[in-house]
Amino acid sequence: MSRSPLALAALSTLAVPGLDVHHVQETTAPDGFDAAIAIDAEKRRWVVRAPSTLAAGAALEAEAAFLSGLEDFVDSGRLPFEVPRAAGFAPLSDGGRAVVYPELPGHPLRVERIVPGPGISASLGRAIAALHELPVALVESSGLPVYSAEEYRQRRLSEVDEAAQTGQVPATLLRRWERSLEDVSMWRFRPTVTHTALSAETLLVRAGQISAITDFFEVQVGDPADDLSWLLVTAPQESVESILEAYQLRRTELIDPHLVDRALLASELALARWLLHGVRNDRGDVVKDAVGMLRDLDRAATEVGAFSVAVADQGQSPTGGTSKTHRGSSAGAPGSKPAPTAQPAPRATPAPAPADAAAESSDASGPQELLPDYDKVLPRPSQDVDTTAYAAVAAPSDESSDDA
Repeated sequence: MSRSPLALAALSTLAVPGLDVHHVQETTAPDGFDAAIAIDAEKRRWVVRAPSTLAAGAALEAEAAFLSGLEDFVDSGRLPFEVPRAAGFAPLSDGGRAVVYPELPGHPLRVERIVPGPGISASLGRAIAALHELPVALVESSGLPVYSAEEYRQRRLSEVDEAAQTGQVPATLLRRWERSLEDVSMWRFRPTVTHTALSAETLLVRAGQISAITDFFEVQVGDPADDLSWLLVTAPQESVESILEAYQLRRTELIDPHLVDRALLASELALARWLLHGVRNDRGDVVKDAVGMLRDLDRAATEVGAFSVAVADQGQSPTGGTSKTHRGSSAGAPGSKPAPTAQPAPRATPAPAPADAAAESSDASGPQELLPDYDKVLPRPSQDVDTTAYAAVAAPSDESSDDA
């Protein structure tokens, strides 16, 4: 059942006794939810969310239970950011509850504006690390999923097997993924609390610091690499070292030499999930799109090295030479990342799709390349969700790459 902003505003007055709503605004919400911003007489802003499906209703209740356990961690400073704090709930006629909470401070993260150093990069690393330091009992007591490292590896492997059954994944990609998943040494990690759906929209920034994190609907105990995956492939390359250094300094018992390797592998597997989404929902357009992206990735992996360590080992390209990070016609090799032992594998960019994509960006100056839109990547395994898309962007020239 879909609810209008006015209906949600009315629910907010039921959830928070004495709330005097003067205005209401539309706002975005995760799939399965209706949402609005209610503004009271004192111009305070309140977020109102109501589930529109039974699954969303169950997710909201689990999130509420988990968030209630975070309040002490926020108040004590162990979490260096705010989280939603429910001010009240209102029962819904079709079952479930709507939730109301004060709007969190900050604006969505602009990934392209992340710069290296002690500012936003370090704040990002510390915030994610603090989340991973939370006790797993918070997740267990909320009835949310808990996986061991081996269970998580098996789920990833099942995901690749299902993608292979479509017959649409290049054999070279399948072999690389399977080798990585069958290398048990790569999957020896301590499972942590993970947000699992971090994105530019769920990370809020104020005064150059991460001020709040939202949307804890997909929290679980699993692979901490999932929360780093989208950042490693979307953040400016020069900022990644600062993010990882701050992350590792904040972790108390981080012995995980393959953390970055698994994060980059997860970014590749997002394309397989996009394919599975199209197959499961009989969406020929999605399948065609996913197949094209997988071929781009396969070509990029063959020519300049993979996104992940699935092929590359200690900086070696698939052909045996030392590979470089390619974001355009030329770029220098990335600097050594602060991983405890191994240097993470270089990132590569899929080659441009022909004709139609190039035509759309013909007005842009400089060479063009296709980059995955990892703002949409949700690295959850075995989930039927939209995961990724490609966007044409101008690649840096040889001169700018050399200057950097």
